[in-house]
Amino acid sequence: MRKLIKVTVTLISVLLLSNCSSAVKESPALKLYVFDCGEITVKDISLFSPGVDIGKSKTLANACYLIMHPKGNLLWETGLSDRLVTMKKGKKIADGMFHLQVNHTLSSQLNNLGLQAKDIDYVALSHLHFDHTGNTNLFVNAKVLIQQQELDLAFTKEGEKLYFDASTYNEIDKSNFIGLDGKKDIFNDGSVVIYPAGGHTPGHQTLLVNLAGTGSVMLSGDLFHFTKNRLHKRIPALNFNKADSLSSIDNIEQTLIDVDAKLWIQHDLETFKSMKLSPEYYQ
Repeated sequence: MRKLIKVTVTLISVLLLSNCSSAVKESPALKLYVFDCGEITVKDISLFSPGVDIGKSKTLANACYLIMHPKGNLLWETGLSDRLVTMKKGKKIADGMFHLQVNHTLSSQLNNLGLQAKDIDYVALSHLHFDHTGNTNLFVNAKVLIQQQELDLAFTKEGEKLYFDASTYNEIDKSNFIGLDGKKDIFNDGSVVIYPAGGHTPGHQTLLVNLAGTGSVMLSGDLFHFTKNRLHKRIPALNFNKADSLSSIDNIEQTLIDVDAKLWIQHDLETFKSMKLSPEYYQ
């Protein structure tokens, strides 16, 4: 009799687990698309790793990401300006220190998915440097999510000194900017969560995306620019605050362990080349 009861309980448990699995599969899937939002060649990469690789050049990727959620579409970063696509040889800035190249516009990559700028409900920016905000003005209907520390400097002279380019987001109605105070669960279900990670800029942040099939991934912003800097915990010379940068690195590395997530370093060219690009997606 006891053996029969045990077998019956086991069968019920299997059926319940099976039903739960079916329910998950039937629910609307979270999708993450990776866009090519430009390329940046740095003349002297020691700018990002002081004292190391002096005089060596390095090309960095510049990715943007679209997260399609049942409650709305969120764009993480808006990349280099689409206007650069007309410059076939690219554009040099900062006395030739950076060479910028755009081969595919963000708009065209959205269009390929049947989307227009008006279909984006949220734009979340890791920070306000020009290579992350270049097309923000396209998304006038979206709520723009940044940390309050970043928003406080967005249109100021102090912000300009930190290399913020207000001309890339000054057409967004001020009421559409949402200043965050730390961690933010965007859809209130744990699937897409912003984590504060100040140091590169005062209000720098990262984004955790919990995907059913792929697993959890953290989009790095500029916490690191390439893998070697992560391995050696090197802080770029241009970072706003070195101590805050190191603290944020420690916090995010611990978060990755706590939530069992992979870190996608957005500017790392080797990582970018290994990824599925839109119209393929992760889920």
